[in-house]
Amino acid sequence: MVDRNIIRKLGFTPEELESKVNALFTEADGKLLSEALEKKVDALTPGTILKGRIIQQIGNDVILEIGLKSEGAVDVSEFDDPSEIQPGLEIEVLLEEVDSGGLIILSKRKADRIRGWERLVTSRKEGDMVTGKVIRRIKGGLLVDIGVPVFLPASQVDIRKPGDISRFIGQDVTCEILKIDQDNKNIVISRRKVIEDQRSAGKEKLLAEIEPGQLRKGVVKNIADFGVFVDLGGLDGLLHISDLSWGRVSHPSEVVHLDQEIECVVIGVDKDNEKVSLGLKQKSSSPWENIETRYPIGAKVKGTVVNVMNYGIFVRLEEGVEGLVHISEMSWTKKINHPGDLYKLGDQINVVVLDVNKDKQEISLGVKQLEANPWAVASQKYPQGTIVNVKITSLTNYGSFVEIEPGIDGLIHISDISWTKKYNHPGEALTRDQQVKCVVLEVDEEKQRISLGIKQLTEDPWLHAIPEKYLPGQIVHGVVTKITNFGVFVELESDLEGLLHISEIADHKIENPQEVVKPGQEVEVKILRVDGDSRKIGLSMRRVKWAEEDSKAVPAPDMNEPGSSSSSSSSPRRGGLDGEGLMIPPIQPKE
Repeated sequence: MVDRNIIRKLGFTPEELESKVNALFTEADGKLLSEALEKKVDALTPGTILKGRIIQQIGNDVILEIGLKSEGAVDVSEFDDPSEIQPGLEIEVLLEEVDSGGLIILSKRKADRIRGWERLVTSRKEGDMVTGKVIRRIKGGLLVDIGVPVFLPASQVDIRKPGDISRFIGQDVTCEILKIDQDNKNIVISRRKVIEDQRSAGKEKLLAEIEPGQLRKGVVKNIADFGVFVDLGGLDGLLHISDLSWGRVSHPSEVVHLDQEIECVVIGVDKDNEKVSLGLKQKSSSPWENIETRYPIGAKVKGTVVNVMNYGIFVRLEEGVEGLVHISEMSWTKKINHPGDLYKLGDQINVVVLDVNKDKQEISLGVKQLEANPWAVASQKYPQGTIVNVKITSLTNYGSFVEIEPGIDGLIHISDISWTKKYNHPGEALTRDQQVKCVVLEVDEEKQRISLGIKQLTEDPWLHAIPEKYLPGQIVHGVVTKITNFGVFVELESDLEGLLHISEIADHKIENPQEVVKPGQEVEVKILRVDGDSRKIGLSMRRVKWAEEDSKAVPAPDMNEPGSSSSSSSSPRRGGLDGEGLMIPPIQPKE
């Protein structure tokens, strides 16, 4: 009898099938039918490749008749070519599963791969060339369809690191079979090996023919920060970033892209080391030829700001020609901290050509030269001796900066504040934003400086007033203002000081002047010297005592002695000079 499982798979109940069989066949015929059904069941074993005929498409299922009135379904996505879905067309499919409801699930794609593998291993061997389309990226490389999916490792994609290998997806590639693993049904291929063989064959021919000055076409194979590697057909040439364009290039990718075919000029060949240097900008003449004619010194031209640095801005005058406007050439009078405060990338500005160096390919430009130089007329506007009213803008250790007019500054040096008073810092006499009157001492147009003075508004007292008022030998009073380790400064009058050296304080040796005098103490001193050239007055305390002792030691004259003055004379003896040239005070007669 027929196995019940077979009956179920055929779609009949056992009773129905038995009735049909008994009605049509003898026992011998039933035996033959059973054998046929056994063969049919064997054909329906999962993993078996069957031939099926397309009946129709229902939704996403393509229905196939696979013999003995059995039908199976193939998903429409398994057909790469929709034109294959034609009723009556016979195709091979792989039986994947017979579900509990009797539905037979088939796969066309898997059947194609098995047949493709069988054809491949019988027709190809390791070392053979194959061509296929890159399907997708997988871990470690790419999957390539050469009839069956095969593995192309990332290291075998190109002779150099290719970067993002995803760019090969969808491309046809020619590779060499490196390994066939029949047990695991795995094939490894290499595109790199094919390229290396092709390059090796073309390198010798290329080196024999290539010469400087030739035009050569090549394909961009790698882009680095410093340049581009171009495949010339067997040998790579280096196209340095400086040879890409006569203009500014920040990165080679601004000019070329991977796999782009370009034509370059051969500018250098080292056949021993197999190195070739290429140039792209050399295909056109240098814009620096006749540069002096196009941009003569003094010419006013327009350009675009292409770079802003802390020392200046670069201005493109034309493609391949840039000039520098140094920060010092931006304004006659303004103090610019950074060029970015005035200019930004892309600004269109007018400039003046200051200098052209064709050999170094440098052009110096200026902006301030577009306006008149206020310093050119400063010496005429403010000649020496001119009295001006100015405002203090800043104070330094060595003087005070003032604004004479917007953009024109001057300096009052600390030594030009007073004829007589010595200041340690100008802040002792002046304050910021203070309005003061001063006189122009000097105008330096080249250095753009004007020197001013306050003390010059009055006559130098050291010429006449002080020497006439303070005579050597004279005894005067003063106040101690400052004590140092070498002596004491004594104020004789407002803003006028003399120096009492430590050796002139007392007859005995003094280690510290504060042992004798204190700040603010009033002292009696003797004028030793008045030096108008160095503006110094020398003083002495100990010589005051000498003068007092000398005056007491002088005897009264004997009015009866010959040669003496008349007794009727009552005028005192006049003072004179002592042996040191110091004034001796007059001696008054006794009453």
